[in-house]
Amino acid sequence: MDGYLNEQFIVNYLNGRKIKSLNIMCLEMIESLFENIKQNDKLIAWKNPFKQKTDIFIKINDQIKRISVKSGIKNSIHVEPISEFIHFLIENNIERKYIISYLKYHYADGTTNGSGIKRLSVEEYKKEHQNEIDLLNKKLNNKLLINKIIDRFILKGNNDIHSIDAIIYGSCDDFVFITRNEIKEIIYNKMNDYSTGVHFSTLSCQPMNRCLNYNPKYEKNRFCVQIKWYNLFDDILEYKNNLLIKKCQNSNPSAKNVAQKNL
Repeated sequence: MDGYLNEQFIVNYLNGRKIKSLNIMCLEMIESLFENIKQNDKLIAWKNPFKQKTDIFIKINDQIKRISVKSGIKNSIHVEPISEFIHFLIENNIERKYIISYLKYHYADGTTNGSGIKRLSVEEYKKEHQNEIDLLNKKLNNKLLINKIIDRFILKGNNDIHSIDAIIYGSCDDFVFITRNEIKEIIYNKMNDYSTGVHFSTLSCQPMNRCLNYNPKYEKNRFCVQIKWYNLFDDILEYKNNLLIKKCQNSNPSAKNVAQKNL
């Protein structure tokens, strides 16, 4: 389903509905996000008219929550000009040699400004430069920087002062969700996971388009950085399953094997 329509369907379902009439998934999410609510309280929901991390707003009484809605595969969660991205790295004390390392990876044409004649695919570039990429990833994946990455790429973006409160992945009648704190936990837990590409924890960093065929229609996309959360759905499920296993262990240590079989 088209992302815009999916967001509108969710808004249409929630808006004006009483808490007691929500489906089980929506009820679980609402009860996780809102405090001191009653079954007869009504929801007000609307789409964000601006292009920000928040896709929809949900209001109950005087509480407002901001939701990002995702669906499909290979989710792109952030795009910005490479000049802004490099400035962000410099502001966060990433040394010049690592900036150069990223630029060479980004353009993969032997230059740091995209002016090279021969362009390599990412796989071709990795064959000759994997060690350099690994060193760059080691530098980028530190908790101080990852904290700021989470805000910039997932929670706030670079055009809002407010953070999202949750991500919904899926449609109104079939979705999973994670709260802001759960998003942070997932990202922190995967900081040391290995990837052959440039990444921030589980988030992949790449040009919006490498434009290997020199198509002028997409040439401008070479100068944008795109952040993708390729395994968003899998990461959410893994996190939720681990919570369930932990809950089973705490209530009954012998139930661990049973919980794992059920998952």
